[in-house]
Amino acid sequence: MNSSARIFGLLAIPVVLLILLYAAETRPGYFTNFNYLGGLLLLEIMVIAIWHYERWYFALLILSFLWAGSNLPMASAGNVVRWVFLAAGAVVGLVKWGKLERRQHFGAIHFIALLCVLSAAVSSMVSSRTEMALLKALSLFLLFLYGSCGVRVAMAGREGAFFRGLLAACETVSYLSAFMYMVLGFEVFGNPNSLGAVMGVVIVPILLWGVLISEDRNIRQRRGLALCLAAYLLFFSLGRAGILAAAVAASILCLVLRRQKLFLQGAFILIFLVTVVAVVQPAKFDGLVSSFTEDVIYKGKPVDQGLLGSRKSPWKQTADVIRESPWFGSGFGTDMVSAPTAWDSNFRTVEEGNREHGNSYLALVQFVGLAGVIPFAVLLGLVVGRIVRVSNSIWRTADPRNYALPLLLVCIAGLVHAVFEDWLFAVGYYLSVFFWTMVFLLFDLQVRPAEQPVAYASGVPPASIAARPVPLTAHQ
Repeated sequence: MNSSARIFGLLAIPVVLLILLYAAETRPGYFTNFNYLGGLLLLEIMVIAIWHYERWYFALLILSFLWAGSNLPMASAGNVVRWVFLAAGAVVGLVKWGKLERRQHFGAIHFIALLCVLSAAVSSMVSSRTEMALLKALSLFLLFLYGSCGVRVAMAGREGAFFRGLLAACETVSYLSAFMYMVLGFEVFGNPNSLGAVMGVVIVPILLWGVLISEDRNIRQRRGLALCLAAYLLFFSLGRAGILAAAVAASILCLVLRRQKLFLQGAFILIFLVTVVAVVQPAKFDGLVSSFTEDVIYKGKPVDQGLLGSRKSPWKQTADVIRESPWFGSGFGTDMVSAPTAWDSNFRTVEEGNREHGNSYLALVQFVGLAGVIPFAVLLGLVVGRIVRVSNSIWRTADPRNYALPLLLVCIAGLVHAVFEDWLFAVGYYLSVFFWTMVFLLFDLQVRPAEQPVAYASGVPPASIAARPVPLTAHQ
């Protein structure tokens, strides 16, 4: 089968070249039009990505969403490209999942996810922007379909390669981000909250896990440096939600691995550095404390408004909208506001069309109402339940080499971060795509409970066999 596919590929190359030469001769205008050339390039990338679906498609999908949500050149083109990648990835993933010999079956989370899509579609009917709300519900369906099938195919039988690639990608993002922010002064992620979200929810937790499992000294030092840079960028962003998410994820990591010493060491190092700065440069320390209090703790709001002063206003506005339409909401992903329509509004929500909610869960209640939020609440309850179950399993083995651990950290950090930012069900945001793919993967990975074997090979003690964590898929 592989030989036939290679022969077909080799024969197809000259045929395609002849067709392109004929088209260039008869329709030269097609090859001078930027849109046609861009479409042809996208088609070529799509064919290559589908051809190597298991190895490259997940990375290209995340890159397309990251590109569209960044300040990189031609980011507006990425607004269209990301949906093409998501739709193709979902459909092709479903086909490839059906061809797997030992495919995982659908479970409760996949059924509830489908109900969430139906709830979002129903709420769209009451929206003042029905077309936009239906498109957002469709994007949610494509994301859940890709998480249920496509990303499963990407990891099936190649868990080691998948997570090695994930660690390498996080290292690359950390180094490139540090270079752009600290050397070039280019804010690639746009606003500081996005920088804090990426570093706090994804990069810092995964790199922390990567440092713990590194056996080679050079690799550990390289990942440690990337972790330090990511932590610096996290504090540089002054994003309270990202800092809190990373702190909670790191604390859970130390707890489930029973690494209280590591937790105390981290706290001691932080306190020691703060003390050194206070003793050596007291004036600068006072400035840092004042800046930290004003910019991070109170976000520039008056002290008498409390720690959540910057969130009270959007939370109150969202609560008012919920009271106006409590049962079916304002329509999934849309607000009851009037705003101009941009030329690309079918692929990107115009900035004036939505306002800040300051909380993903409040925003969801506003979008779908108290009736429509029920399946979403069940979905989040399943995620929390899986987090508790996986945490208990990892705590029993206390071995960080379990592939479910980085997924666990991302899920915990994401749920905490969503309390202060409204991105959890905003499919167009790259963090939402990454988070939900990790959630679906977490439901496919679990740890084999420690068992005392009856018989074992000579020279291998029972304890070492029982303590070895083995990632398993759901059907195992």
